[in-house]
Parts: sequence; C-alpha cells; structure tokens
Amino acid sequence: MNMPIHHRTLASLVFDNRFTGDLPADPQTDNHRRQVHGACYSRVMPTRVSAPRLVAYSREVAELLDLAEPACLSPEFTEIFVGNKVLPGMDPMAMCYGGHQFGSWAGQLGDGRAINLGEIVNHRREHWTLQLKGAGPTPYSRRADGLAVLRSSIREFLCSEAMFHLGIPTTRALSVIATGELVERDMFYDGHPKDEPGAVVCRVAPSFLRFGNFEILAARGETALLQRLVAFTLRSDFPDLGPPSPASYAEWFAEICRSTAAMVIHWMRVGFVHGVMNTDNMSILGLTIDYGPYGWLEDFAPDWTPNTTDAESRRYSFNNQPHIGQWNLLQLANAIYPLIGRVEPLQEALAEYNAQFLAGWNEMMAKKLGFKAFERSTDDPLIKELVTILPQVETDMTIFFRNLATLPVGRQIPEGTVLPEPLLDAYYRPEQLSDAYRINMNGWLRSYLHRAQQDKGAEEERRQRMNSTNPKYVLRNYLAQLAIDRAEAGDFALVGELLELLRNPYDEQPEKAHFAAKRPDWARNRAGCSMLSCSS
Repeated sequence: MNMPIHHRTLASLVFDNRFTGDLPADPQTDNHRRQVHGACYSRVMPTRVSAPRLVAYSREVAELLDLAEPACLSPEFTEIFVGNKVLPGMDPMAMCYGGHQFGSWAGQLGDGRAINLGEIVNHRREHWTLQLKGAGPTPYSRRADGLAVLRSSIREFLCSEAMFHLGIPTTRALSVIATGELVERDMFYDGHPKDEPGAVVCRVAPSFLRFGNFEILAARGETALLQRLVAFTLRSDFPDLGPPSPASYAEWFAEICRSTAAMVIHWMRVGFVHGVMNTDNMSILGLTIDYGPYGWLEDFAPDWTPNTTDAESRRYSFNNQPHIGQWNLLQLANAIYPLIGRVEPLQEALAEYNAQFLAGWNEMMAKKLGFKAFERSTDDPLIKELVTILPQVETDMTIFFRNLATLPVGRQIPEGTVLPEPLLDAYYRPEQLSDAYRINMNGWLRSYLHRAQQDKGAEEERRQRMNSTNPKYVLRNYLAQLAIDRAEAGDFALVGELLELLRNPYDEQPEKAHFAAKRPDWARNRAGCSMLSCSS
C-alpha cells in the first residue's frame, strides 16, 4: 500500500534547489573566511556534532514539509536537522549578503552561522527552504565560530512558532536540537565568557533573501549580477508581477514596502520588539526574520529596546520600528535604483509605506479597542490620549488590552479615583497610581465606553473583536527563560508546554492562566528577561 503523499518519509523529500540552480556560486570550495565576489552563495557542509538530542519540533511545520510524527521522532531526523547527515538532493550553502548595521554600512556579512540545506517542494507545490542555524562556520563567519547555544536556539524556535500563531508574518521553525557539545560565549561582551550547551535550529521559509543580498551587489558595482538576482526573485517569489523589467522591478519594491508595513503593524499590535532591525535582518517577503535580542513589551514603555548593544541610542526601540522599517526600505531602494533608472516610482512606494502604516495603525488600534471601524473624529484623539497615558505608570500592555474587553459598554465610570477592578491587574506598581493618573484614566475610560456604545453592536461581538486582536498569551521573556533554565539542566518539558500554549494565544485556556501573569519581580533585571545582547 502506498503511503499518503502528506506522510512522506525523510528519504522521499523532493528537493528543487532553484537558488543554487539558477545563480552563480562562489568558485572557491574550501571553507575559510573570505570576501566573496561575483557570487550569491558559497557551498559549505554543516559541521558534525557528537551527541545530538531532539529538544522539540513543530508538528505544523512538519506538516508543511509532508512529514508525519514517526519521521520527526526518528534518529535520522535528529541526525539530518543537526547537520550530521545530508540527504540526496540537498545542496548545502551559505548566502552572501551585506547590510547596514545600526545605521552604518557594514560591508559583507553573509550567513555566518546559517547553512541552507536545500529547497523542498511539498504536495501542494509549495517551496520551502530548510536552513540550519548554528551548524558551524562558513566563509562569512568572520571571526566567529558559526555555532549557536541552547538558550538562543530555544528562544528562536519558540518565538518563530508563537509569532505564526499570533497571525504575524514570520519564518518558521521545524526543530531545535541540542548538539551535546559546549560553546563558549561572552553573553554581554564584558570579558566574562563561559561554556554553554550548543544547539541547532532548523528554520523554514519560502525564501531567506534579505535586503542585504541586493545591497552587497549594488555596493560592489556588480549590476549585472544584481539584475540577475532580482529577476530570479521575481520568477520565484513574485510571479504575478510579470517578466523582469524596470516597471516590474518598481512594482516589486512597492510590494516589499506594503508587506514590510503590514509586518511592523503586527509587531506593534502585540508589543513585539525585534531589537536588531539591520537591513541584513529584513526579509524581502515581509517576514519576521532573525530572532536574536528580541523582546516583548511587557511594561508599555515606547522607548524600550531589548538589545544591550542598542541601550544608549535606542535606535531599534518599540516606537522607532515603523521609522526604521522605512529607513531600511530606502537602503533597498538605493540598491535597486540602477535597475530602474528613475527615482519617482521608488519615492512613491516609500511615501505609500507611510500612508499604509498610518492607515494600518489606525485600523489596528480600532480593533484593539473593539470598534467596528476606525472613525477619525472620535478615535484619533482617543488613541493618542491612551498611548500618552499608558507609559505614565508601569502598565502591562498585554493584560491591559485583554482586560479592557471585560468592561461592559454600559458600565458607569465614576468621576473619582477608583479604577475598575479588571484593569488593576495590569499595573506592576500600584503605588505609582496617583490621584491625577486615576482621574485621567477614568476620564479616558468614560470617553472610550461612550464611543463603544456608538457602535450599537452586541456586547459579545465587541469582546470577540478585542480578544481576536489582543492575545491572552505571548512569549513573555521570563517564560522563555524558565524553559531555557530547565532545558540547560536536561529537562525539555517546558519547551513543549510553551509550544502547545502558544498554538492558541487568543484562547482563554483557563488551566494555563498562570502563563498570562505579569512578569515577576525576580525577572525585572535578570539577563534574558529584561535585555539581551546580539551574542548567541
């Protein structure tokens, strides 16, 4: 009896490596650090490890690849997705790209610790690229070792899947596998390195192309190769735009502007802060990519960044993300300008980014507040006042918006200083609640509930709108750290439990309500719970 096509074994995966088949490779085949010119990638093999052990895998991503549970729990799966075994049809390689890091051109960067195993085609004719992060050095590793540690690998694995289930465009994660080996890391670059358990994440996406793949070719004046890469990208990922031409290149850039704006709006909706929005960390598909020093805005502090490297300038803070998205798009526009030859369509697309973000922000905030649609005359001042009030005291963003849905529209808010009970749970330090703050918040609540009454819909409809926009559960930094602490001691159960929880972030899940609690005091300043570095 033939096995159903969606229950393929590992050996029957179908590889269709378009990138390596259509674009030029680095002519040098030895794996040493170097500048790579006239090529889009370098072929390189993953580094073998001694004692791999599966930490967790995502069943949804396995289904994308047509893999059933027995295949994912097999020893062969662990050997393949840690990099110890390469299947027939795989064509391992590392991409060449550059990037602007913290606003400055950094030159060649490339996949310093990421190795693409190959592209598969599933039974729905979808292309998925399999990429190992932490599988050893490549020509782009510079002075680094190409490895990753368990803590950063668990964070990337869990957040990739959490973001997907929140409805946010993202790369996916198939698996995280401990290597059984130690990796030396200086977490805060302060001269105190230590050995940590190593791991490898298998990331999955239709494409891992970044703004930086195009920037490096433009910076080097390799215009013919730049045109070849853009033409490949249009054929592979944007076929609806038609054959390559200056007009289709301009529409391609406009589409990237639209998808980037939509992605950043989603980040703002749930309080996600990427932490390192360099152009080499920006996907041309509008996917959240490269989960490094990210964080979740627990206290609604708009200038917060999770990245210790960015602690002084706060370039990549929560509030700056929309502006940085456009700045990065401008760098991509500069790179592809030689193919278009006219600045006007690029300027129009960048202006449209602004317009789309503003419209999307208003629509998103209206949904967070439970309104049927954004009404400028009433909602614009309401939203502006709220984002002014929230940072005045330490307020948990997720809990505030979730609990706001529990207030009945007909509730009378008194003129005094007594706040509604459901909102009190959102405050970390109730002693910060001055009488002036309480009066201001109550005034806003009266205006808000009056506006909500104007929608004249059923109470339950408003609550459903809010609860499908405002998650009950996000991957709070301290929850990830708890899972990491246990995993480093050999217990992977909490990784699996959080993965299961985050599959349904908008559902109440009463038996798991403790995972929706505010950040505990012990996590306020602890590494991994407050800020992180770019180190893995």
